[in-house]
Amino acid sequence: MIEINADVEATIKQAILSFAATVNEDGTPNLSPKASLTVRNGVLYFADIASFGTILNLRRNPAVVINVVDVFQRRGYRFKGRALILPPGDDEYRMIADWIWVTNGVEYPVNHVVKIDITSISLLLSPAHVFPDPSRSQDEIRKTYYQKYGVKPLGK
Repeated sequence: MIEINADVEATIKQAILSFAATVNEDGTPNLSPKASLTVRNGVLYFADIASFGTILNLRRNPAVVINVVDVFQRRGYRFKGRALILPPGDDEYRMIADWIWVTNGVEYPVNHVVKIDITSISLLLSPAHVFPDPSRSQDEIRKTYYQKYGVKPLGK
């Protein structure tokens, strides 16, 4: 089993939005946004809230790639693996569904929970870590992209 370290978990929490890639029946790629990617007990999960196509694809072919990138830090991770679709009633389903309902409200449907058996984790770095100056710190990169997107960090 591939371990999810503290930096990976923190990046998932900070970035919030991730993208899951699956394969359509005709072999074309399907890319689906996921705001429910989470780590529990060292395992990666996401909820099927409105993921009909993703679930259909994973039933045919469980191969999945998920990218999560913190837009301000310009870094993230790519997870490759195989998906297991957990139905309502499963204990792990309930753990993730309860988190979704506490976080977002009970009106959010959780049709399934997808558990990822990770086969690889890769660090993703934007060219911002090299250009224009490879000696820039992570704080400098973050400040640059806060300014670029016109946002201010909370509490400042």
